[in-house]
Amino acid sequence: MTRRSCVIYATGIVCAHLLIVGITLVVAQVFQTMIHNRLKKELTLTEASQVFESWKNPPPPVYMEYYFFNVTNPEVFLAGGKAVVTQIGPYTYREYRPRENVTFLENGTKVYALNPKSFVFVPEKSRGNPEVDILRTVNIPAVAVMSELNSYSFLLRTIVSMYMKSIGVEIFMTRTVHEVLWGFKDPLLTKIHSIRPEVDEMFGLMWKKNGTHEGEFVFLTGERDYMEYGRIDTWNGLTEMSWWSSNQSNMINGTDGSVFHPLLSRKELLYIFAADLCRSIHLGYVEDVDVKGIPAYRFAPPHDVLQSPEENPTNAGFCVPAGDCLGTGVLKVSVCREGAPIVVSFPHFYQADDKYINAVDGLHPNKEEHETYLDLNPTTGVPIRACKRAQLNIILNRVQGFPETKHLNEIIFPIMFVNETATIDDDSAAQMRTLLLIVTLVSNFPLLIVGMGAILLIVLVVLVCRSRQKKNEVKRIDFTEAFHSFTVSLHLLHLSFSFSY
Repeated sequence: MTRRSCVIYATGIVCAHLLIVGITLVVAQVFQTMIHNRLKKELTLTEASQVFESWKNPPPPVYMEYYFFNVTNPEVFLAGGKAVVTQIGPYTYREYRPRENVTFLENGTKVYALNPKSFVFVPEKSRGNPEVDILRTVNIPAVAVMSELNSYSFLLRTIVSMYMKSIGVEIFMTRTVHEVLWGFKDPLLTKIHSIRPEVDEMFGLMWKKNGTHEGEFVFLTGERDYMEYGRIDTWNGLTEMSWWSSNQSNMINGTDGSVFHPLLSRKELLYIFAADLCRSIHLGYVEDVDVKGIPAYRFAPPHDVLQSPEENPTNAGFCVPAGDCLGTGVLKVSVCREGAPIVVSFPHFYQADDKYINAVDGLHPNKEEHETYLDLNPTTGVPIRACKRAQLNIILNRVQGFPETKHLNEIIFPIMFVNETATIDDDSAAQMRTLLLIVTLVSNFPLLIVGMGAILLIVLVVLVCRSRQKKNEVKRIDFTEAFHSFTVSLHLLHLSFSFSY
């Protein structure tokens, strides 16, 4: 056997093995299964997992941007006209949210944690000084008192109204942004506090929320099932809530929004429990995006999350009492937060009925500035970028016994909205890109083997063709030499005949 033949046979054998092994691995998905199993094992909330430390102390910086609606014509509004508001802000704070008192339960299948949040003002990311800027907005304590007295006698309401007027308390108040946000001593609440000590004399939208947590959480670690990774098991000891009017609405579904299970699908709905909204919401796939070179799926709340029960009957459970429903795009949360008739929505009533948007001049809802979304890497389930946007509103209406409200028709009045943002930091992004590169290479290793086999197959075909071409040339040369010898022999024979004659 010649050297060329040995090379051809060796190439054929290696090619056949590569193709057989590669195609078998592709069909059996051995490497994909191995990678997926490794991801399911590593992405769990256990002390030995690689994600536990980042879950306990999240590295990406979180920023809270507070925007307020300054009322420019309160007198016109109280006289029956349309209110005009102008947006001021943002007033930006860096949010720190480490998890504390972390304790594993039930053989590591659950983990208990507190999540206190603290805020530090960031002037370079703000537009204005909260301790200097003046804000004119709804006097929420006064509206809360009027709302509470609505079920009491007319005489009592009249007496309280006269007292409020005597101490200068009106429906609208003028305070600094810092006071409205972080608290001030309210004169009306101070009086109530002297009668009922359990009522706090201080008021602020974020009063007692700097350095405190939203409740005690128990999470599933994903040790038993990777699909349960990060899912809330109990909140404040509860497996479900009780203030809504249906079992489905009272369910505590999903995670707290900081983690999700790996191997996400575009077709699934993701659930988040928002303690500040007193409910769970779902997010659906929107589009593929790229963040710092990392592929991600964007998920956002679909339109049906805050639809009215007329459009989405499953939302009837959020009407309290049953049948007392608002329109599309708003949710009354005063049922779980005692006090003023508070309503939440997306900023500028984005995705809400036009009647809410048109009731006040100065609102301009748009998707780019007012949509809530999450960008998640589908392989790991890690949030790459997050943007949570919510608006705080209050219901204003006519209350008998309070003359200042006599021209009011029911309106959901905007107070402020918050834009909570977080984007993966550069170091974590670099680590994520490296991890995804390794996952891609290992997952596609069988295809690499098939590719090498295909290349060797092409080489084999070329070698065989060239070998056959060589053999054909050899055969032509042998025939020419034989013909030449035959011609020479004939010539010699002719000469011999000539000599004999």
